[in-house]
Amino acid sequence: MPKPICYSTKAFSAASATTPLTPAVIERRQPLADDVQIQILYCGVCHSDLHYARNEWHFTQYPAVPGHEIVGNVTAVGPGVTKFKVGDTVGVGCLVDSCRTCPNCRVGLEQYCDAGMSGGTYGGTEKHLGTPTLGGYSQSIVVTEDFVLRMPANLNLAAAAPLLCAGITTYSPLRHWKVGPGQKVGIVGLGGLGHMGVKFARAFGAHVVLFTTSPGKAADARKLGAHEVVVSTDAAQMAAHAGSFDFILDTVSADHDLNAYFNLLKREGNLVLVGAPEKPLPVASFALIFRRRSFSGSLIGGLPETQEMLDFCGTHNITSDIEMIRMDQINDAYERMLKSDVKYRFVIDMASLA
Repeated sequence: MPKPICYSTKAFSAASATTPLTPAVIERRQPLADDVQIQILYCGVCHSDLHYARNEWHFTQYPAVPGHEIVGNVTAVGPGVTKFKVGDTVGVGCLVDSCRTCPNCRVGLEQYCDAGMSGGTYGGTEKHLGTPTLGGYSQSIVVTEDFVLRMPANLNLAAAAPLLCAGITTYSPLRHWKVGPGQKVGIVGLGGLGHMGVKFARAFGAHVVLFTTSPGKAADARKLGAHEVVVSTDAAQMAAHAGSFDFILDTVSADHDLNAYFNLLKREGNLVLVGAPEKPLPVASFALIFRRRSFSGSLIGGLPETQEMLDFCGTHNITSDIEMIRMDQINDAYERMLKSDVKYRFVIDMASLA
């Protein structure tokens, strides 16, 4: 099959693991029959972007263009597109394709595609060109219509961009494990993921407890919806909650002690990890065995669930708390993100790339 015709668009890319992101010109395919071309208005900055740009997961191919929290307007559609039209406001998350045929894809769990993350918005494989996929730190992107999402009209688009990763990453496990009224739910960490976890758990009707190492975050946590705040370095505060949680969502990507949280779970309680620490974390088996507790992981959401999440956010007026930056501030934003110096998600105004 011949390769499609391409067009050029501006972007910011990393040339290596040790160099900053700089201006670049990249190639995108012209829309094929089922493709949607999107002018990118805003792109959230995820910690995964930093991991990828700096090859901390050891699979980056350079030049690398991160970005998978994309919101924009449709500028062109292929002749076979039925779901979108020019002018629609849409989103693109962590996936731009999947195998479509494995058991997971067939039930709308594309994030668990048996082919792996080959359809990732960046770091995957552009099957039409045979090149690595390039993400949302760019002026435009072309995505098959099945992986494009409709944005609720009432939401602030910049603040909605992080819903495409931070939002669905926390929504999916809370929904899967049926968090709701009458449950006591813990959220570990108040960063880009954690602040969304607090908002969703509260919207689902749970009693929400935020765990943080920073006492200064208590007031913010309560404003975001937490009923209680526990400083996790305070042994007395932790002990007071022993054996009382139905569910704990751990959003922390740094090295930390999981076992301290296992002891807070009820019998048959579950701790779900959505943060991605660089190094393996030790697990004390007895803390799980003696109360039949569970330790699980969760990865974003499939396309149906992501649309469900966006619609839920539209109904309940839920967005991320953001700080807007220009594209040329991305390297400083990465350094600030490492210091947790953002409340609570950076979003790039892509008009600044022009």
